[in-house]
Amino acid sequence: MKKICAFFATISFAAYAEPLPVVEVEGQPLAANAQRIMQALDFLGRPLTDELRTKLQTAITARDGAGVQAALDPQVLCVVDISPESRVKAQRGPAAAQVQQAGYTPVLIKVINHATSVARLQISSPRAGPSYAGVAKLTMERERQTHLRENENTQGTDRFLEVSLFDAPPMTANLSGLEVEYAIALIYSSEAGKREATLVFDIGQGTQDLGFRAEVPVLFQVSPAVTVKLDIQDFDGQATTARLTFTNAQGQVFPPQARRLAPDFFFQKHLYRPSGGSVLLPPGEFTMEASRGPEYRTVKTMVMIPSAKETTLPVKLARWIHAADFGYYSGDHHIHAAGCAHYTSPSEGMRPEHMFQQVKGEGLNVGCVLAWGYCFDYQRQFFGPQVDQFSEPLTQMKYDMEVSGFGSAALGHVCLLNLRELVYPGADGIKGWPTWTLPALRWTKQQGGFTGYPHSGSGMQVNSATASKRLLDLYDASKDARLTAAEAQSALLPETFDKMDADHDGGLNEAELISSHERVLDLLPNVAIPDAGGHEIFVTTAHGVCDFISAMDTARLLEWNTWYHLMNCGFPLKAAGETDFPCMSGTRVGQGRTYVKLGKTDRIDFKKWCEAMAQGRSYVSDGYAHALDFSVAGQPSGGEVRLAQPGRVDVRVKAAFSSETPLEIAYGGATPVAGARLTGDTVNYHDTTAAQPYAGGKRKVELIVNGLPVAVREVPADDQVHEITFSTDIPRSSWVAVRQFPQMHTNPVNVIVAEQPIRASRRSAQWCLACIEQLWRVREKNIAPAEREEARRSYEAAKEIYRRIADEAPEGS
Repeated sequence: MKKICAFFATISFAAYAEPLPVVEVEGQPLAANAQRIMQALDFLGRPLTDELRTKLQTAITARDGAGVQAALDPQVLCVVDISPESRVKAQRGPAAAQVQQAGYTPVLIKVINHATSVARLQISSPRAGPSYAGVAKLTMERERQTHLRENENTQGTDRFLEVSLFDAPPMTANLSGLEVEYAIALIYSSEAGKREATLVFDIGQGTQDLGFRAEVPVLFQVSPAVTVKLDIQDFDGQATTARLTFTNAQGQVFPPQARRLAPDFFFQKHLYRPSGGSVLLPPGEFTMEASRGPEYRTVKTMVMIPSAKETTLPVKLARWIHAADFGYYSGDHHIHAAGCAHYTSPSEGMRPEHMFQQVKGEGLNVGCVLAWGYCFDYQRQFFGPQVDQFSEPLTQMKYDMEVSGFGSAALGHVCLLNLRELVYPGADGIKGWPTWTLPALRWTKQQGGFTGYPHSGSGMQVNSATASKRLLDLYDASKDARLTAAEAQSALLPETFDKMDADHDGGLNEAELISSHERVLDLLPNVAIPDAGGHEIFVTTAHGVCDFISAMDTARLLEWNTWYHLMNCGFPLKAAGETDFPCMSGTRVGQGRTYVKLGKTDRIDFKKWCEAMAQGRSYVSDGYAHALDFSVAGQPSGGEVRLAQPGRVDVRVKAAFSSETPLEIAYGGATPVAGARLTGDTVNYHDTTAAQPYAGGKRKVELIVNGLPVAVREVPADDQVHEITFSTDIPRSSWVAVRQFPQMHTNPVNVIVAEQPIRASRRSAQWCLACIEQLWRVREKNIAPAEREEARRSYEAAKEIYRRIADEAPEGS
């Protein structure tokens, strides 16, 4: 932060007349400590006054330990005394407790170290820490933000501070062991005026002295922050809502995440504000990053906040592409206002007005906020058969349902959209729902709704050792720990028998099975059978009640592999982009999205948007990649081409890629250590390798026929629209699409040859059948006994459909 004032200019008068004890100490190490104190205060933008700097520098040069203490002691807020037994006590120092609201104020701590301890000095306060509670541990672990869950406000106490020791260079994390030294604490207050808080010091558990002697009550005088009003203009000059991030020169985010409550979300570094909204900031210089989702550039600006009661900050947004110019409108059908990263206190999640700012601030045209098992009784009040009252003509938000955390969740979560009724007939809230998914999907279709399975890679994981052992358990009739060709004849192997038989001994041992699985798990498509059998999408798709499979939030290979196999069977299943915010990812809504083609319009019709999504008139994307006006022989996504006999078709698409695509696993810009099988995953924060998949700034756009790439074109990620053409032979009925792995995929155009259905792959049908069998083995027990027989019959009917499809597919396919 720019040096706008001298650090001790307002706190140099003595709070207490008694001078601090001068400790006898060698001058050189204390002088070095004092030199680092000066450097740190300069770095923090709060330098010493010229007079004090001169006095201190003289003592440093002379290695005068007493002189250093004489210069710094009047500026000390608290004195920490560590006894020879490492007991900690503390007392108030002479400096005034003047701090800045909404800013980090450095204060000086004198440490008298009789124990010459090299432990880590820690500061805390009952008034410090998050104001919220009830955040899911697993979600914070996935995001590697567990620090935001520490010291949750489970008792609902009054909290307004953030306190910490500044231990970044040039300071150190631990005490030096010198008999006396100085440290810097950072004090942040979210409130202004006179505020009393107790500061507590320790060097580890159980080191505080008895009788509260490690605690120091301090009356802070908190100078008010600046109310920064935001004048936000969209690319066309209209007022809008933006995503904003404010950081200082030290990389600190404002406001601190742990201090945030609605309308701000503590697990996000950014915040959202409409034009005319405001944010509290301290005086000083900040870097402001402004955007409105992946169709926009990130505009980075240095802004100076003056010492004033109020100021206005202009924000001008800039697009790199506008999909609506081509008639496409984006939506995220899987957003939650409660559960996972959301807190349950002071409220059970967020209200519609808070969720709407997230949706609009990411440039989404449609946002579906789904009630689910967590906080259902509170969140259900916001449901309605129509879009929410906060909706705008080009930003529609509707509350609907995800069956998750109750009912049939063990057989697969399901998204139920455009509901007129929220609760299943005969159920009491979330109690009494069916324990398998088919009945809920049928009920949704009966009321004009749309159905699909979310985070479709979840449950599709394959552990090579587990899958190999399962094949042996099921098919090793002789129990000799190997599969002969005869034994393997009825099994669906990940590769051909001959390829797997590495030692050519006519049998497959466990090591060969494991090696084969490891080879195919990074391939798309593959027929490695998931350990859990996946979810009931294989059953409900066969019964004609599943509209879409969700993509763009879990590992892309797992998502698209399932989708490819079902389309290879001829089912009209479509892909839809989602985020499952903030459970799969809390970064932002719209991290996965569906771009639906409606044609140019001034008002989104939610039902028509859902209909077009279910019909596949769309592409899925992370928003940084686009496949506009995709067509096969003139037919758009979701359409159908009919050929009297095998022939050749022309394929066209306008592809565009952002030059600002984040170099992260979710967008394919970084390679996970585990390999391609995890590319695109947003669920967990993954470690990456040094590989650069996007080296050179180009993307490979592939033409896909029946799940296999048949042609490729390279397109630069240069914010421009590039027209691409392909031409390919279609020997039999097939589905055709284009993709860029893992960022974008069009829904297909079906090419029907000689009136024959799509039967692209016998192994695809066999894989779907095997998934149903494995799902029943693993999850049958989760279906209520009273429902199990009906479920079994439905499973068997679906299996017969796949057997018929397999018989109709070409041999060897």
